Amino acid sequence: MKKYRISRILMFFELIIVFGLVFILRDTQEKSGSLSVAFNSDLNKGLEKEVIQASQTELYREGVYNPLYTFMGELTGYAGDCALCTGYLACPPRTNVIKEGIYYNDKTYGKIRIVASSRNYPCGTILKFDVGKLSDEPIIAIVLDRGVGGNVIDLLTESEEYAIKHVGRVRKLEFEVLREGWSR
Repeated sequence: MKKYRISRILMFFELIIVFGLVFILRDTQEKSGSLSVAFNSDLNKGLEKEVIQASQTELYREGVYNPLYTFMGELTGYAGDCALCTGYLACPPRTNVIKEGIYYNDKTYGKIRIVASSRNYPCGTILKFDVGKLSDEPIIAIVLDRGVGGNVIDLLTESEEYAIKHVGRVRKLEFEVLREGWSR
């Protein structure tokens, strides 16, 4: 019985040491600048292109923009005030896009677009896609809404008119999944 108690006490101390090491290593990683962010110390609120590019280069180096996998799908557009829409997103934090707008501020990716998808892609999934008629740069978006099927991705726009005229339906578009769901 005495040996059993001693072994349990030793296991308890080993467990405390392991948890202590995990917390120390986690703090060290957070302080080392993981997931760098571009800060603006300029009073005119404009970020220089070099600062943004340096920040994005650092994020690429850290693997934030490396795709987990890709898939082929279609891109369509919608607006929060459409006939069947309530203005509220289906995924948490269930914001009202009529009041909040078409962008979401993600802790890792910053200000990104909002998209709707099927349940094939969990809420919080980050997608990257390139549509030249919409933007010169690739679009980074987060899945915060539902309402489409299969591999159709529905980009939230300012108005239905904009969705119809500018987005339309883009077929055979390659989407990169940068993060699947809220946790990576």
